[in-house]
Amino acid sequence: MHDGNHDPAPPRKTKPKGRHPHNRLSAAFVRSAPPGRHCDGNGLYLYVQPSGARSWVQRLVIRGRRRDFGLGSAQLVPLAEAREKARANRKLAREGGDPLAERRRARNMPSFAEAAERVLEQKRAGWRDTNRHAHNWITSLRRYAFPRIGGMPVSEVTPADVVDILDPIWHTKMSMARSVHRRVRSVLEWAVAMEYRTDNPCDRVLSVLGRQNRVVKHMRALPHREVGAALAKVRSSDAPPAVKLAFEFLVLTAARWNEVRMAEWSEIDAADGVWTVPAKRMKTRREHRVPLCGRALEILAEARALDGGTARSVFNREGGKPLRDPTLRQLVRENGIGAVPHGFRSSFRDWAAEETDHPREVVEAALAHVVRNRVEAAYRRTDLFERRRHLMNDWSAYLAAGTGT
Repeated sequence: MHDGNHDPAPPRKTKPKGRHPHNRLSAAFVRSAPPGRHCDGNGLYLYVQPSGARSWVQRLVIRGRRRDFGLGSAQLVPLAEAREKARANRKLAREGGDPLAERRRARNMPSFAEAAERVLEQKRAGWRDTNRHAHNWITSLRRYAFPRIGGMPVSEVTPADVVDILDPIWHTKMSMARSVHRRVRSVLEWAVAMEYRTDNPCDRVLSVLGRQNRVVKHMRALPHREVGAALAKVRSSDAPPAVKLAFEFLVLTAARWNEVRMAEWSEIDAADGVWTVPAKRMKTRREHRVPLCGRALEILAEARALDGGTARSVFNREGGKPLRDPTLRQLVRENGIGAVPHGFRSSFRDWAAEETDHPREVVEAALAHVVRNRVEAAYRRTDLFERRRHLMNDWSAYLAAGTGT
């Protein structure tokens, strides 16, 4: 006997025997079908519950496993649309894909702006000046790319979108346009790697944009005969003492500005006259030893006296923080010096070639340039430190003669 509290019988399946059905159902049947699971073909079933609710379910074998997943309510998804979804899913599964993974990926699809933020975080660890590079990287995308594609799913960005971003600046702000192109490309390359898309639209836009008429502009540098006078002018200026000392130290060591402004006392060995710049701050990503001439050591002593040696960095602004990046450009501009800070490396290079007999490899080592010839690099086992010390002493003496000291 039955007590009336038994579970309802499972819905009956109406899949006929014999040949696999194809488009078996009709729109009228979908509206009036009795409870049960009714097969239409391509693994598509209409599932009618005892309550009358109707939904689409597809059964497929995905990478060797049988899987069931819903395609939506029959009230919202008409028969033709359900068939199209089922056909596309079955085709993808037969090609080795996973419709369920595709659906999850679509639900979690980041916008281009969200993808850019993820790429930025991944890139941070590889940059020497993290804050400056990160600011420039994301600011250029926010200004030029985000207004067009920032809110767009990263999978839907097209070559036409990239062209529209770059075209207004391609021939007027050429350097910025190339930077934006590289950065947009890196975001979309990340999307390819994460399987959010299968191609990178940036690969097809350069031929459309056309060739840029670029004119190579070298950084402004002073003739080496004028460097001593420039040092004298800065010394007599009303610039902050730390800034003047940093400028002279940069010229004497032929170093890059970022290496100088971020220098720390822990890198200085005054007893042996050596400044060891860590690899993380070098363009070559290799530790670089700099021989310090007598005047450079005097500068360090003066810098330490400014704050009593309490700060971590050598050249400081208020609060003991390192000097800002624009500081030296502002200094040379305000003093009417026709060069940029990096240009003094060129002045040093020209002086060494024109006025001395120091070998080229010694000068290149002093500038921390990478040896391009692989064979030469393989046999270069020394940084020529002592020979570089003689070179830098000669440079210091040359500058002193030019300043009248």
